[in-house]
Amino acid sequence: MLSFTVNAQTVKGKITDKDGEALPYMNVVEKGTTNGTTSDENGEFSITVTKMPTTLVVSSLGFKTTEQEVTSTAYLTIVVEEGGVALDEVVLVGSRNKNRTVANTPVPVDIIDISELVSAGPQTSINDILNFVAPSFTSTAQTVSDGTDHIDPAALRGLGPDQVLVLVNGKRRHTTSLVNINSTVGRGSVGTDMNAIPAFAIQRIEVLKDGAAAQYGSDAIAGVINVVLKKKEGFEIQMNLGANSGKETSSLNNEFPLHTDTDGESFQLDANYGVALGDKGGFLNLTGSVSTRNPSFRAGKDGFTGSIFNGANSVEWVGANSGLGSDITQYSFTDIQFLAQGVTHFDLALKNNIQNATSMADLQGLLNFDTTDAELGVRGLTRRDFSMRVGQSKLRSGKFFGNMELPLSDDFTLYSFGGISYRKGNAAGFYRRPDQSRAFTGLYPAGFLPEINSDIKDKSLAFGIKGKQGDWDVDFSNTWGENSFDFTIGNSMNATLLNSSPLTAYAGGFSFAQNTSNLDFTRFFEDELNGLNVAFGAEYRMENYQIFQGQEESWATYDTNGDIWNGDTSLQVVDFFGRARAGGIQVFPGFRPENERNAYRNSYAVYGDVEADFTEDWTVTGAVRYENYSDFGTTLNWKLASLYKLTDNINLRAAASTGFRAPSLHQLHFNATSTNFVNGIPNEVGTFSNDSRIAKILGIPELKQEESFSASLGFTAKVPDLNLTLTVDGYFTAIEDRVVLTGNFARPDTAGELQTLFDAANATRARFFANAIDTETRGIDIVVSHKANVSDYTLTSDFAFSFNKTNRVDDIHASEQLVSQIDTYFGEREKYFLEFATPRVKANLSNMLRGDNFSVFLRNSFFGSVTNPDLTDTTGDGTRDTHPEFGAKIITDLSFGYDFNQNLTITIGSSNIFDVYPDAAPADLTSGNNFVYPRVTSQFGINGRSVFARLNYKL
Repeated sequence: MLSFTVNAQTVKGKITDKDGEALPYMNVVEKGTTNGTTSDENGEFSITVTKMPTTLVVSSLGFKTTEQEVTSTAYLTIVVEEGGVALDEVVLVGSRNKNRTVANTPVPVDIIDISELVSAGPQTSINDILNFVAPSFTSTAQTVSDGTDHIDPAALRGLGPDQVLVLVNGKRRHTTSLVNINSTVGRGSVGTDMNAIPAFAIQRIEVLKDGAAAQYGSDAIAGVINVVLKKKEGFEIQMNLGANSGKETSSLNNEFPLHTDTDGESFQLDANYGVALGDKGGFLNLTGSVSTRNPSFRAGKDGFTGSIFNGANSVEWVGANSGLGSDITQYSFTDIQFLAQGVTHFDLALKNNIQNATSMADLQGLLNFDTTDAELGVRGLTRRDFSMRVGQSKLRSGKFFGNMELPLSDDFTLYSFGGISYRKGNAAGFYRRPDQSRAFTGLYPAGFLPEINSDIKDKSLAFGIKGKQGDWDVDFSNTWGENSFDFTIGNSMNATLLNSSPLTAYAGGFSFAQNTSNLDFTRFFEDELNGLNVAFGAEYRMENYQIFQGQEESWATYDTNGDIWNGDTSLQVVDFFGRARAGGIQVFPGFRPENERNAYRNSYAVYGDVEADFTEDWTVTGAVRYENYSDFGTTLNWKLASLYKLTDNINLRAAASTGFRAPSLHQLHFNATSTNFVNGIPNEVGTFSNDSRIAKILGIPELKQEESFSASLGFTAKVPDLNLTLTVDGYFTAIEDRVVLTGNFARPDTAGELQTLFDAANATRARFFANAIDTETRGIDIVVSHKANVSDYTLTSDFAFSFNKTNRVDDIHASEQLVSQIDTYFGEREKYFLEFATPRVKANLSNMLRGDNFSVFLRNSFFGSVTNPDLTDTTGDGTRDTHPEFGAKIITDLSFGYDFNQNLTITIGSSNIFDVYPDAAPADLTSGNNFVYPRVTSQFGINGRSVFARLNYKL
């Protein structure tokens, strides 16, 4: 056989990991020569070899060196295995230099392998996964908080949900349309709904923990979360079945097919399919997800402890059984006297007094007392029948996401990604008891538990073209997204309509849309200094926020004639005791016609970004960004960062930057009246926009941008012989003119324009968005990773620790008219929400043991103490004087996975396996034994232990 050599042939190919995920920036060298190249961001490479056949050597820190024999110019796919340490993984966020890895970025970046956690960990949604794996990230499901029951506020480094920017594949993602206006963490903020993206569509998440507004624009004060979508080929399907099963579990709905004593039962089915497009590395990856989740029930098992029935209700029960209906206001004077004689638990003296009464006022006085215990027995009810549905909401969802790249030539690639999701949520509010004027016993003799049904739609689409134009990398893209929220209130009523009230009403909704166009240029000058990367670009963004009115019955207050009430007290609808009945649909009064908005704004930005390696050991980066908004003006921000290599394995890094956050359109234009319960007491609270007449009268200034200064200092270290890495970063962030939602200002007692404006909104309280405070945040993040190979087993261990502390500094920026009410403008309760309602300390230790056909996942998560913003009475003298603290807890997750073959894996496990709960709330903060665990703080949730079984099949 003859052998021969062919000279100067071009070989092209793609480098992937074992899962088919493209590996960018891998070194490709022709063996025995200095001829080499690196794979691009899609994992592709092109190299002109000096001979044929030949051998290509593929290497990179963090991966095992692989040799590939090459005998022709056919397109190659080279698979390399992991090895070494995670600090050498290339990151896409925090730097526009495509050669940057975790270890040599001047700012801290966490890389979280979502695809592995979705397979092995108990959590299935992005927010839940990040809350347990990334200590700097905080997100907890809320309860009895209107729309916030269905979209969990998420925050980074102790700052607000709207002070972290979310990207998908490096492109800005739109925020949710929901404003968190209730008593929850993140009150007054607008976050990004990451749970609209199926976790099964995600390969990894990069968390940039440093101010980055000069690089990415508004919102990136705390940092940036970049969601990187899957690109791999093949088919994978996963089914997950789970439920809560602990000491507090109570299956009240019995909807779970196994009929076990569980609650919060969940089912999720995910599918992912990827296929190659062409022979140049193109791909199409699609993900679908459907899920259902039942509610959990964490109200006190002994039921509601307060008053439920009064004497008038007792008379109504007799009247209902006598065919007269259950509304005492429809009885005549003599009817009430007669029916009262049939109430078996009224004593003889009371019956005689009722019989001898001479006026309706006498009867009102005689019947205005608590009959709860006796009446429960008569009606065959228990106190638990009047408990609220405290716990996670009911949810049903469907999601679809796609990711695509199609090379058009050797130089340019067309790409697109996006998705659609629909979630239908069901949550409950405060129980409307029959002894309250909010409940009309003519329709609900025992009161009612109103329900908030949410329809949440999320759509997004991005497309662009990227490639080489000469020596420059060019990326031109457009990204569009929209989120909408509609409310339908069920099992409720408008109490002023009495028997004519609908039991279900559409209360309106809102939507937010955003379109962002980007043009980016990047070039790496290999021969300048020791390497110089230059980037610049421009961005144009358009936003639209809308509020839609509800049907009239959802918001109107009617008079005794059935017309909309004009304020005439003689026509006001009242209950038997003369108490005014509340208008609007109970639990969530709808949006009024005057609440409707259709607001637009646009902004444009230009930026420049330079990274210079002055020596092999010293890197300096700088960025500047100019941005102009149509509704408030311009900002100019900068960033400077540096990394210095002390040794091959130890780097020092530091950064300083300015930043900004534009007030969201939601904060500028949201206005509505809602029912807020504070310590169990209902208040009709109007949220008024800053351009409203009432805001002008009170001197509330127009909103302006928040401005920030951030600094960080840290180091990275690795011990290759031990496969050990360590990062430590301290940080400081100061924010001026931070936008908050004020406290609730009372309706004035004196007649005038201000009182009229309150009444027109059906509000007894008013609040506003305002640039009210300055804050400072200090903290430290520590991450330690270790990987050990023992015989045929691999043990990966990761420890992460985060401490942060936020404080209000300087004076409150109150308007002159409200200086006397400074404690309401930003009061003690708001201060505690800001500073103490989330853990200042979080940590976790994760361990993954893998064998040939099995895996064991063990994680311990530490959640530091939190403090309730509400006061409790600790002395028993009736004075609320202390903010209760809820202690630190450790949550343990454990799962076991078994590979029956290369295709089929079954995993079983538990989250919170030891069934740990937060400390119990003081009795006077439970709203009558409903919120037995803290409601307004955010620690780790109140569901207790959950168990799951998961089946994964790959082709």
